[in-house]
Amino acid sequence: MDHLDDIDRRSLLGVDRRILSALHAHGHDPRVATAARALSRVGEHGTLWLAAGLAGAAVDGGRRSAWLRGTALTAGAHLVSMGVKRMVRRPRPAHVQPLVRTLGRHSFPSSHATSAAAATVAFGTLGAYAIAPLAAAVCVSRLVVGVHYPSDVAAGVALGALTARVGSRWMRKGGAHG
Repeated sequence: MDHLDDIDRRSLLGVDRRILSALHAHGHDPRVATAARALSRVGEHGTLWLAAGLAGAAVDGGRRSAWLRGTALTAGAHLVSMGVKRMVRRPRPAHVQPLVRTLGRHSFPSSHATSAAAATVAFGTLGAYAIAPLAAAVCVSRLVVGVHYPSDVAAGVALGALTARVGSRWMRKGGAHG
């Protein structure tokens, strides 16, 4: 059975590598590379999502507390992903030349994807549906720039969505006065 497990793991890694290579190849187009780099930069440490949450709190005074709680959930999801990353310690892809520098050496899960998915779920409950396509673009950018495997991004999305979903009741309970 161990032999079959090894084959399954190798074939999954092979699929991961092939998908990454295909998406990373689009980074040879300077316009795509520029956009992917910009999306990766604004997604660093969840900055884009934290700014969006604070902006929502500033302009939507009636739901300020809910926006701030959603922002806290997004930040919390990012922190959880960093903790998981330190435990798993999967190295970043070595078979492609990255188009951006990274702050850390570990790849799984993608913290960009985690915070993007958390923001999508948290702010989506407040009607901010435009977050989803931007979040998807940030997730794909991590593949185009060559710093994550698709499974890193998928795991980050799942972790972020789950974290925000678990906290969504807490987020909404503030209402107009909380």
